[in-house]
Amino acid sequence: MSEQYELTILMPCLNEAETLATCIGKAKTYLKESGVKGEIVIADNGSTDGSRQIAVENGARVVNVPEKGYGAALIGGCNGALGKYVIMGDADDSYDFLHLGPFVEKLREGYDLVMGNRFKGGIEPGAMPPLHRYLGNPVLSFIARLFFPCKIGDYHCGLRGYNREAILKLGLVTTGMEYASEMVVKATLNHLKIAEVPTTLKKDGRSHAPHLRSWSDGWRHLKFLLMHSPNWLFMYPGLILFFLGLIFTVVLSLGNIRIGSVGLGVHTLMYSAAAMMVGVNLVMFSLFVRSYASVTGFIPTESKLDHWLEETSTERGVVIGLLLFLAGIVITIVAFCIWGNTGFGGLSPENMMRITIPAMLLIVVGIEVVFGSFFIGILHIRHK
Repeated sequence: MSEQYELTILMPCLNEAETLATCIGKAKTYLKESGVKGEIVIADNGSTDGSRQIAVENGARVVNVPEKGYGAALIGGCNGALGKYVIMGDADDSYDFLHLGPFVEKLREGYDLVMGNRFKGGIEPGAMPPLHRYLGNPVLSFIARLFFPCKIGDYHCGLRGYNREAILKLGLVTTGMEYASEMVVKATLNHLKIAEVPTTLKKDGRSHAPHLRSWSDGWRHLKFLLMHSPNWLFMYPGLILFFLGLIFTVVLSLGNIRIGSVGLGVHTLMYSAAAMMVGVNLVMFSLFVRSYASVTGFIPTESKLDHWLEETSTERGVVIGLLLFLAGIVITIVAFCIWGNTGFGGLSPENMMRITIPAMLLIVVGIEVVFGSFFIGILHIRHK
């Protein structure tokens, strides 16, 4: 679709008859006073309160989006936009459509995504629930900054501008509130230029309850962040469990230890071995996700680990797994010989567990590495 305007002001809408005309009026005022050639698009998500008619009467263009959801409405609206740049904002009169200049300036400077920051610009009393202001937004934004190399302060601000062509290339797909996170995460992973400008938030003008559901939508944001960061979801917890388990397994295989007044023995050894196995599984899951991502483009793959996975042959992993398996078999044979020397009679359970638990661990991990290597090889089979 060819660009006919410099700017599209896009508002998702679901039964916003009380505030829609006000929002459109403010957007029109900005376009008139700034001289920016633009349009106002209302992405209607199935309103039944006359919102579409209000939009048309006030000079906006309506794009009907039958698929329900905040993200679905914005994806549909972006697809139907005619501007080079898009500034999106809710139609509940909480965002300041009169002062979009900082967003447009950054877009003209070449930034692909310009985020608003409500915490820097000012939040009117009562505009944001305390749960969102002091827990939800700060915590989710902190997690996002931890997981991804983008240091913006307000990941979930609904007022943001972007280069339409650049964002369309990201192939955004989430239909719910997590769309806000998806845009920032994928823009970051694909190395788009991102900026942040202060904006304000005031109490919305609606009499009905907001569409946002605090806990379920918060979980959807968190789930999206985790699913797009296999290192934090799988790799790092797996490595911590593996090395903690390894340390205690090695030490306790040699004998009991005391830490202060606490004595640790074969029972702790058993749990240490279990921690190692869980750790190996989590690390393998991380490698599976990265292999899947390298083939499907689910996550951009540019790290040394991704290149190593592509270059490492299935055979190498199988050999490593078989060596671990054989080491476990050898230790098992040693344990069997010790048993045989007693005439296959009674043995000290504690002493034998120090041998059989490491043997079992090596056998199980070896088998997992063998079949995990085959699975990674299957994931790397490319199809035309």
